[in-house]
Amino acid sequence: MRGWHRPLTASAMVLFALVPACAVGMVVDDRLLLGESVWLKPMKFGFAMGVYGLTLASLLSKLRRGRRVGWWLGTVFAVAGLLDVGAVVYAAGHGTFSHFNSGTDPVARTVRTVFGFGVLPLLLTTLAIAVLVLIQRTGDLPVTRALRAGLGLAVAGMVVAVWLSNSAAVAPRTVTDANGRPVSMIGGHGIGDPDGTGMPLTHWSTTGGDLRVPHFVGLHGIQVLLLVAAGLGLLASRRGRLRDERVRARLVGVAALGYTGVFAVLTWQAKRGQPLIHPDAQTWLALAAVAVLTVAATAAVVVTARRRPAPLT
Repeated sequence: MRGWHRPLTASAMVLFALVPACAVGMVVDDRLLLGESVWLKPMKFGFAMGVYGLTLASLLSKLRRGRRVGWWLGTVFAVAGLLDVGAVVYAAGHGTFSHFNSGTDPVARTVRTVFGFGVLPLLLTTLAIAVLVLIQRTGDLPVTRALRAGLGLAVAGMVVAVWLSNSAAVAPRTVTDANGRPVSMIGGHGIGDPDGTGMPLTHWSTTGGDLRVPHFVGLHGIQVLLLVAAGLGLLASRRGRLRDERVRARLVGVAALGYTGVFAVLTWQAKRGQPLIHPDAQTWLALAAVAVLTVAATAAVVVTARRRPAPLT
């Protein structure tokens, strides 16, 4: 990790430290919000933002051009990420909702103010970093392709979350916080059931669409694609046709297209108010089409690679 972006690395370590702290909170604090521990949400936010921040910290160390701009973008992202997760922790500590809370109490107003300053910089800095990566190579060809596609998916995941939450047409409602007080809510993560939960660990809705599904899938596509690139690099030592980095880059590109297809289907599924674990025939058909196209494209790349002579060593 030496040479990685220091502010992002430091913020990621703070966020990772939040995970065991929240786990302890779940054990010793029995307060619940909509049936789940008040500390589950900040734990998930801390882990997800920590993983993403650490990925950016590594990426920014590989820039050859625009390193100073990249440093400032990473620093802004680190500060904004800490502010946003801090707001979630602050709301949890007071036993109330961080998102969609339209209350007039000091906690709700503070959280909305922090989100007002912190959410947009996360999207804009990710978009700006994606542009920096697009204009240069940041490693070998497969890794560069994985980073470019992954950052694009991350931006799409953020945009989709905003779009779905604004288009859900959820009526204002009143729910009860962990302290038994009524809280006014506007909007929601659920589509068809604005506060739906049910799935183990993630607590994604089992009774309606859930914008958190495509948001999560898009945000963490970069890690999946980097793992694909790393796996292909390991296989290259045993499979001669993978020694050509252009072949591995094409396979990473196929994986990115397949992953994007899954992301699109999950977004469509959530928009229709359909739970992730209860897909209808249309969703299954769309997923099958993505799978068939991905397998066919993979086979085409492999067959083409077989026809090429192995590079001289």
